[in-house]
Amino acid sequence: MRMTIVYDNEAFETGLVADWGFSCLVEKEGIPNILFDTGTSGSILLKNMEKLDIDPRDIEHVFISHGHYDHIGGLSDFLEVNGDVDVYVPASVRVPSSARQVVDVEDPVKIHEDVLSTGKLKGIEQSMVVRIEEGLVVIAGCSHPGVERILKAANQFGRPYALVGGLHGFSDFDLLEDLEWVCPTHCTRHKDRIKSLYPGKHIQGGVGRVIEL
Repeated sequence: MRMTIVYDNEAFETGLVADWGFSCLVEKEGIPNILFDTGTSGSILLKNMEKLDIDPRDIEHVFISHGHYDHIGGLSDFLEVNGDVDVYVPASVRVPSSARQVVDVEDPVKIHEDVLSTGKLKGIEQSMVVRIEEGLVVIAGCSHPGVERILKAANQFGRPYALVGGLHGFSDFDLLEDLEWVCPTHCTRHKDRIKSLYPGKHIQGGVGRVIEL
């Protein structure tokens, strides 16, 4: 499995544009490429993808965690380049009709054999779960439902192994004890605290960060 952060508040590599929002590309052998969220600005999203040698036309699925502008704002511009995608979105969130297919997600759903959605949690947000040999990689947009609720929802599919994404004001740090690694990005307020508590588990985020498992 390979994850490339293409949109984040900070840049991990020089020459890439940082902006408020989040998006990452998920690649895994045997499944289509999936773009998780689309950040705020389509032009920034596409510019970063170009610099990272990511062709938007190689992406088959887009997974939208929730309908806030910093996660769905780049979708329209992305679809102008590649509308031949399936968009998985929490039910009631409106997306452009130019997508090949829009899948409204309410309950947990299997996207592929090793890729699942937690379903819409607390009426607002879904997280993506990717199954690897070591366990589950949980990808969150902003964690509005709460990290505990997200991990509990993921637990129905197996053992959470890693967590990446925006964690907002999350401060129940003991929940990270059983994870092998965590990559806090975007809206996470306590990045430094997480890094200091779990230096061996912490992975720095930022645009251009590539995580291979």
